[in-house]
Amino acid sequence: MPTAIQTTDELYQALQDNDERPYGRTRTVTAEELVDAAEQFEEPVPLVHALLELQEAYTYGSEPRKSPVVFARLLTLFDEQPDVFDERLRHMLFWRFKWVGHALRQLPEIPLASLRQWLTEMRDRYEKAGLGLQPYYGQAYQLAAHVGEDTALAYELWAGRTRTRLSDCEACEICERALFHLAAGDDERALRTWEPVLNGKESCQEEPARSLSYALLPLLRTQHADRARELHLAGYRACRRNPSMSGEVGRHLEFCALTGNEARGLELLAENRNLFDEVDSPLDQLDFLTGVEVLLQRVEHLGHGELPTAGYAGRTWTVAALRAEVRGRADDLAARFDARNGTSTRTDRRRTRLDSAPLLDALELTLRTRSLDDVAPAAPVAAPASRTTTAVPDTLPELILRARELDEQGHPEAQTCFARLRTLVAARDYDHPDDPAVGPLVRLRADLLADEANRAGNKDDFAEATALHEEAAALYEDAAEPGHAAFARACALLAAAQIPGEEEKADAAEAKAAALTAVHASVVRLHEETTGLAPYQEARLLRLRATALALRLQTTPSEEHVAPVFAEADLLQAFATRHDLSGQISGALMLRASTHAISGDLPAAVTEIDALLDRLKAHGPAWHLPRTLGLRGRLQLALREPQAAHADLTEALRLAADWPADTMDTTRLHGDLAEACMHLGRPEEALRHLTRSAETDLRRGNRIDAFCTYSNAAQLSLDLDRVEDCIALLDSLLAEPDVTSGELDDRLAAQLRLTRARALRAGEDLKAATAEFAALAAESAGWDDDPGSHAMIAAETAVLLGESGEFGRARDAADQAIAAHARDPRYELLSNCLRELGRLQAQQQGAEGLADARAFLADAGRVADEARAAGYEARGRSLDSALAYEHGRVSAYAGAYEDALAALEKALALLGEPGPEDDRAGEWAECVRLAGAVEGLYLKRTAPALVRLDAAVAHLTATGHTEETETLTSLAARLRDEE
Repeated sequence: MPTAIQTTDELYQALQDNDERPYGRTRTVTAEELVDAAEQFEEPVPLVHALLELQEAYTYGSEPRKSPVVFARLLTLFDEQPDVFDERLRHMLFWRFKWVGHALRQLPEIPLASLRQWLTEMRDRYEKAGLGLQPYYGQAYQLAAHVGEDTALAYELWAGRTRTRLSDCEACEICERALFHLAAGDDERALRTWEPVLNGKESCQEEPARSLSYALLPLLRTQHADRARELHLAGYRACRRNPSMSGEVGRHLEFCALTGNEARGLELLAENRNLFDEVDSPLDQLDFLTGVEVLLQRVEHLGHGELPTAGYAGRTWTVAALRAEVRGRADDLAARFDARNGTSTRTDRRRTRLDSAPLLDALELTLRTRSLDDVAPAAPVAAPASRTTTAVPDTLPELILRARELDEQGHPEAQTCFARLRTLVAARDYDHPDDPAVGPLVRLRADLLADEANRAGNKDDFAEATALHEEAAALYEDAAEPGHAAFARACALLAAAQIPGEEEKADAAEAKAAALTAVHASVVRLHEETTGLAPYQEARLLRLRATALALRLQTTPSEEHVAPVFAEADLLQAFATRHDLSGQISGALMLRASTHAISGDLPAAVTEIDALLDRLKAHGPAWHLPRTLGLRGRLQLALREPQAAHADLTEALRLAADWPADTMDTTRLHGDLAEACMHLGRPEEALRHLTRSAETDLRRGNRIDAFCTYSNAAQLSLDLDRVEDCIALLDSLLAEPDVTSGELDDRLAAQLRLTRARALRAGEDLKAATAEFAALAAESAGWDDDPGSHAMIAAETAVLLGESGEFGRARDAADQAIAAHARDPRYELLSNCLRELGRLQAQQQGAEGLADARAFLADAGRVADEARAAGYEARGRSLDSALAYEHGRVSAYAGAYEDALAALEKALALLGEPGPEDDRAGEWAECVRLAGAVEGLYLKRTAPALVRLDAAVAHLTATGHTEETETLTSLAARLRDEE
């Protein structure tokens, strides 16, 4: 890259470009090449600048061995040619004595005598230059704290001195003072000292990230867990993957380990796997590895030593193996430092951290709370035992018979028994009982296939369900079980009809309805042709008949499809009543209620569901109560009764806990509760239910549904201004294997990234937000089937680039948005973007940027013309009046005050004077205010400006818009004072 550099101007531009890169190997290598390029020039100043850039890259790229070497060259240049160093370069040179002291402390091979010799050199140089010695004493204290000797005296010699221009920044010194109190065991005083940094009042390159990492455990020890949680989220994001802040990352891992967040700790460790190989500082390595070991030690203590984890490159690691490796390396580093320092300080501090007991059993750090079971590589963890779990029989014949008995009842515990049987039958030494009551092995295999097919159908994997039901039917026939075979074939027919086709949406609905009609006819034939059916089998076939027609009604809610569903449901209810099949009676009544709801008769649906609930409470089955209450909750939502819905859904969740989790649709219950909470104005509670719904889906393997729900949760958390929660949630999701591998739907992944980019922007991390927006804009440019989304993303990207002052790139992004808008109009969005770009350019560049700013506004004018021609009505401000106002503001920023006043007069004419109920009063008042300011303050026409303002105040007051008068009366008072 720098080989083409021929002039010093090119060198300085390359240095500036490199300064904008993040610290790391790319920046460091470029800095090294720029030093080589600078040496070609006879004048030494370019070389000084290049060496300063290289030392900075080494320092913040965690390469302490190289930083002192570069500084030695700078010091030689200074000694030989002091006049080359102007005041700024001289200041930087003396500042960086501290960098060298810091670098030498990090290297155990540097003798202690050499460190002290360097401090003497620093003191001599400072005294010779007439500089205050407070920075020297600061370095002396830091060495004493590192060694662990004479710390109190060194602290007093430093902390009692007056700061100088070369002292560390306020934030860094605050951290050092707080750490002194922390080492003395005074958590409260340390936190009080840290407060300006923790509150964001003081900051620098390393702060507040460094202080935040140290303050986490003291906050927990002083009962400030919520504050610790908040600072963990903000602080971790500032230091992750950064080699020069590996110690801070280690302390965040330790915090996770001591708060019951071991799974999050492993997740963060995976995200920072680069630190195992990219940290060249032995002291930083020791700090990082100790934090890693605290985490791994805790995970292994909890019985998860065989979990896979991220570690050193070149091999795969388990928790136990990595812990052993880390322990050996960290013990060796601590011993080397102690040998160099002549103390046991490093080993003692390391042992103190490793001996720490958990400070909290569980602290909910993120919206996505996970356990170590959740991160296990096996299939989704088995459902937790229910509160009413039936004991699984010990003997195999009893287990088989019990599974079938429960299955006949539709009891949820049947799945528990079948799961146990599936494990037993899969064993190589399985020996099937020779028992006529149990039947042949082929019958049991059919039972297991049928159960597996039902599970696949519950996950909407209808193709798999179809194949499994057909295979089960064949085995049932081999086992001479015609009733079971008929039911399995009927289930296969119903599942096959629900496999998505390739037709267009409208055609797909008609095709599915026709398929379900055919399924109903086929099941009726099966029912009629199959002899010897047991009552529960016949009831199941009747239920399938009714279900096929109910699904048809859902697919095409035609009035003619309603009566057939009621007819089949009534047949089922009558049959089930004769044979006292309580589960099927409940199913029939549920079908009736659902049919009323689909056909639009919500009161009738509520009546039916109330009757069903009364019956369930009296006669059971109890496991139908959660589903029934869930339906009533949804009906209450449809009737706009969110409080009643919340009560029903809450009770449904409570009762669902009595049964195996996989058999209860708690995912939907949580989702419906989230909706009810939003209607009730309880968004925080809604957020909890959304995340629980999503995590339940994820555990069950429904990943697309889970990511969609998490996307909604992330957006809600952003709406609630929980920016760090939003970012942490999305970082966790975007690190999932199917996201990083590209297996997840690209549009869904893009939505997650878009929300994250917006959150980064809200969190004022403009650099990261801009990078993400730009990447998304580039990707979405290829979405030929969705140009509207590309227009939206490109427009947001353009505004963010404008905020950063990159108007060339902003123009390119805006042009992309305009081109996409031409294919899929987004009038309001694009108009807002273009107007904002015009404002930003005029505000930042004044008269110099006026022409380009007006070009943006001209594009906005064309968009407004298109919208008017298309009959589009903006949901917010009128595009025309908003554009006229922006012309006024842009002209005012550029000093074109006559043009500004004319544009604002046009805006006021377009708006018209607001009436009593007019929601445009605020917009109109703002136009008047800006017109008054331009006229009175800049054009010095005080009298007409006051007439304008007084008239507007009188009109707003008369029409009841008194709040909108405040800015106008304030401006009028100012103008009168200046007369």
